[in-house]
Amino acid sequence: MRTQFIIPIFLSFHAASVQAFECTASAFKGLLPENATVNFATAVPAGGSFNHPSPEFPTNDTGLPALCAVSINVISSPESGFNFGLFLPEKWNNRYMASGNGGFGGGINWNDMESNVLNGFAAVSTDTGHLSAVFDGSWALNKPESIIDWGYRALHESVVMGKQITEAYYNCQIQYSYYSGCSTGGRQGLKEVQMFPEDFDGVLAGAPAWWTSHLQTWSLEASLWNLPVDAPSHIPSTLFPVIGAEVLKQCDPQDGLVDGIIQDPYGCDFYPEALLCTPSSNQSSCLTASQMKTIYKFYRDWTDVNDTFVFPSYPPGAEGQYGFLLGTESGVPSSLGTGWVLNFVLNTTADIDWLAEFDYSVVQLGDSINPGYANADDFDMSPFANRGGKLIHYHGLSDGLIPTGSSIYFHNQVLATLIPKDVNVPDFYKFYLVPGMQHCQASVNDAPWYIAGGNQPFSLGPTVSGVPGFDDAKHNALLALMQWVEHGIAPEEIIATKYVNDNVTSGVKRQRPLCPYPSQARYNGTGNPNWAESWTCEDLYTFSLVTQD
Repeated sequence: MRTQFIIPIFLSFHAASVQAFECTASAFKGLLPENATVNFATAVPAGGSFNHPSPEFPTNDTGLPALCAVSINVISSPESGFNFGLFLPEKWNNRYMASGNGGFGGGINWNDMESNVLNGFAAVSTDTGHLSAVFDGSWALNKPESIIDWGYRALHESVVMGKQITEAYYNCQIQYSYYSGCSTGGRQGLKEVQMFPEDFDGVLAGAPAWWTSHLQTWSLEASLWNLPVDAPSHIPSTLFPVIGAEVLKQCDPQDGLVDGIIQDPYGCDFYPEALLCTPSSNQSSCLTASQMKTIYKFYRDWTDVNDTFVFPSYPPGAEGQYGFLLGTESGVPSSLGTGWVLNFVLNTTADIDWLAEFDYSVVQLGDSINPGYANADDFDMSPFANRGGKLIHYHGLSDGLIPTGSSIYFHNQVLATLIPKDVNVPDFYKFYLVPGMQHCQASVNDAPWYIAGGNQPFSLGPTVSGVPGFDDAKHNALLALMQWVEHGIAPEEIIATKYVNDNVTSGVKRQRPLCPYPSQARYNGTGNPNWAESWTCEDLYTFSLVTQD
């Protein structure tokens, strides 16, 4: 694999790195409103560590640049409050970067903040008002104000207050403000664009959990399709790799190149009946007729009363991830679904017979309540566009946690809303699908996935930042966003990278361009298919999901 080394465009540090005051709690106290207090302010030396793990982000930061680490507590209502953190580097690039969270989790994302501060940003993140792991929604029971904090308030207020603190600390105005997050973090980014278009100049949103009231109930519904475990229709976890292998066998050649990567899963004419057991089949590597009915459901959009569209299906090729969630033998439905219904919608600790009692009426109830106003479903993003904001949205095509079709549906809704208003959507919003990428990071069969999106750099190591060896706007989605915001150069293709064993010191295994939707990368037929230049973006995408009312 050929390599190149390009100086990042954002390393234009504030010349003298002037600080208006010292890194002490007492110094920050005078900047805060009455509802806020300083938890701590700590100076971290160059190469130092910062240890504040949480259930959501359990890994400590190491190898930091010299900075001031600050934590602020904010009372958001008589019944709720949240914390946010700031990393204020000695060498500052005059830019501000916020990071998001994941699932129902609560904790300051110091990890993504490290990735950002290594590039000179003043970095901010919030715990959204609680501490919990990503699948744990128990904190929300009978806590409507805390749910509002999680839904949008904690991030917005952290961003606004964090900007004020940052500018006072450096005695200098922030030049540009950015956001990067994935999953719930992607939802938070879209919510900011919709509710507070003035907060950020550019937003990088990955695999957004934007339709919360439908996504969480989809997780519950899909797991119920595979229960109870003693039903003939139940597919055990051991069979999902078998299903995935058959999907790969059929779908990989259909995109024109047999390379272990399904480039176009929605365009694949998948024939699941090839998995049906015969009398002589090895029963551990085939599906019965009853199990076939279950697999049909996984690959079809969820529709309910009067054929109402509820949520899109899993894409073929995501079996490795969703099989882990739905094929377990615990007999318990997905906690992403049950936790949402019990703690956010019904506010109950009752023991519910999910197979008997869950139906579409619960989805409708969740829609009517919209707990925490978390749904990022205001598709009229013209205020953000009109002020010059830019949005890059991406989603993995092998995502088994948030079906990829939900992002395609979102994109279609934005088009349906803004085109009649004569808004040229690509002028401010670019959408990319990432073949083979799972949820936010990693991939199946060594598909290129790394674009320096939310959560990605730290997943390769605490001191990783940018795209090592290829840190330019062609390979780094954040740099592409910055170039768009600051220089008016819109991104076209973004080249995704796969490092050998996801270890940056082992070199690059392959790279491939990601194309603005609905175009798709096609192999040219000549050259090394592991090189990005052997691929061309063409308008050949075949996905057929229509815009629903």
